[in-house]
Amino acid sequence: MRLLVLAGGFGTRLKSAVSEVPKALAPVGNDPFLKLQIINWKKQGINSFVFLLYHQAEIVVNFLEKEQRDGSLNDCEIDCLIEPIPMGTGGAIAYAIDKLNLRDNFLVANGDTWLSSGVIEVSQAIAPAIGVVKLSDVSRYGSVKFNQQNFISSFQEKNNHNSGWINAGLFQLNAELFYKWNHLPFSLEQEMFPIMVADSKLRVVLLETDFIDIGIPEDYYRFCQWISKDRKGLL
Repeated sequence: MRLLVLAGGFGTRLKSAVSEVPKALAPVGNDPFLKLQIINWKKQGINSFVFLLYHQAEIVVNFLEKEQRDGSLNDCEIDCLIEPIPMGTGGAIAYAIDKLNLRDNFLVANGDTWLSSGVIEVSQAIAPAIGVVKLSDVSRYGSVKFNQQNFISSFQEKNNHNSGWINAGLFQLNAELFYKWNHLPFSLEQEMFPIMVADSKLRVVLLETDFIDIGIPEDYYRFCQWISKDRKGLL
């Protein structure tokens, strides 16, 4: 199944720690974060990638071209799409569907969010579906509420420090959902997902795996430390 990677953001919150390269290429030991991501995704069976880019897009493209020259992506299908303007998460996906004439189900992953596993589980779910992980404190992300049939009933705001399930940044969607796109930027999470929830169409896939979003310096440094310790302990 094809994986669309959202990697076009400005990385504003990470600027104090990573300022020279886009967030997806934040250095982790001797490797860019995205290289570790690609290795991890390939281990989970992905060999077809579409990178959705905007901010510092040429740096990401140059990195991917180097990886292809070095042979690490020889067995992969790679596409890069650079948005004409910042399209938001939903607009970026819709732009890719339009440009690549996608017609089937596909996966979407946040380029700055690490999941040690989950691709197989989400790819085997009935679309539309999102992977969720359980955290002891959901205040940074908000939480996802769902019923016994695993359909999402609501997304809760980022206003409590309780434990709960959060959006893990890994989705399976269908191109048909975006066919009526009006070519304007929009947020997948804020504009499309609520409509799916209201129609009882959006499922969760419960994942038990390491999770971290490197979007803020403390979590970026925590991930770097985890890698330096050969991934011992839980993120």
